Amino acid sequence: MTTVEICVSDVPTALVAEAAGADRLELCADLGQGGTTPSLGTVEVALRTLRRVGVRVMVRPRGGDFRVSEVEEQVMLADIAAIRALPNPHGLAVGVVVGALADDGGLDLPVLRRLVEAAGPLPVTVHKAFDEVDDQVAALEAIIDLGADAVLTSGAAPTALAGADRIATLRRRAGDRLRIIAGGGIRSHNVRQVLAETGAREVHLRAPVRRDGREATDGDEVRRVVTAAHGG
Repeated sequence: MTTVEICVSDVPTALVAEAAGADRLELCADLGQGGTTPSLGTVEVALRTLRRVGVRVMVRPRGGDFRVSEVEEQVMLADIAAIRALPNPHGLAVGVVVGALADDGGLDLPVLRRLVEAAGPLPVTVHKAFDEVDDQVAALEAIIDLGADAVLTSGAAPTALAGADRIATLRRRAGDRLRIIAGGGIRSHNVRQVLAETGAREVHLRAPVRRDGREATDGDEVRRVVTAAHGG
């Protein structure tokens, strides 16, 4: 079964995505900056209000580049500890989403190792900072060694379709050791093509619509993506 992950920015949009059939949510703040850590209150209310979807919480203290200073790492570690401590009354599958790059443009493996260790039993997705790394195959092996659960990637291309060959290569390399989540420009009209060309079994997207002057989640588009991805 294909997993459809919808990126959402608050509890109301999370509820829309769940009602529309999403399998998992990535909960972020400030999507204009590519997603940052949501407030602890947002995460707590989401876990209390949602009923069935998996939830991955973005842990990223700011927008901009993916370098992580010592102080920023301490913030990320504190956020992970706080997320782990939250009540999860409906037993949702909760995880975190992280990433860190070194000054040479490669993965910051010491930081990532400490973040993965801090997450403990929570599964960890490495976000699209991965797409800024030159040697993605070597980076993939390093992430597997760290014990992360998944990588979100467009294959270092502007969209998942443009990077389909690379995503397929990474998926074959990872095998059963790590889940590859295809993301980037995925919509209901092309999700089947993305799945066919990449071999991925998980896709990640936003389903944005403007309502009341701000971005919300288009429940109808989520339903169309889920139907297409699940073979309906």
